[in-house]
Amino acid sequence: MGMLKEFKEFAVKGNVVDMAVGIIVGAAFGKIISSFVGDVLMPPIGLLIGGVDFTDLAVILKTVTANAPAVTLKYGKFIQTVIDFTIIAFAIFLVVKGINMLKRKKAETPIEPAAPSQEQVLLTEIRDLLKR
Repeated sequence: MGMLKEFKEFAVKGNVVDMAVGIIVGAAFGKIISSFVGDVLMPPIGLLIGGVDFTDLAVILKTVTANAPAVTLKYGKFIQTVIDFTIIAFAIFLVVKGINMLKRKKAETPIEPAAPSQEQVLLTEIRDLLKR
């Protein structure tokens, strides 16, 4: 029972839950970026370079035979994946940079001391009266 309790405490800690949420959001973000790259960004780039679709770029190493499928080197998919990664990495860089900027602004903002309580004001007045 002790190990089960320990695991439960570990699994419901804030850091583990936050990490799980981050992974799920990151996976969804990756799909969005992949769609953006594949469906929005790459078609115009392919059109500019002569109608080439990167995902179709491949070198046939061995043609189809009756017993085996073709062996291809699909370097176009690799190029697509590298572009996806670059865009995702840049987007994450911008998010982290924005968060760091907000943290710096927050750190630079001087924290004004709280106004003294009524008790402190009264005690200060009493002290000043006693000094006189």
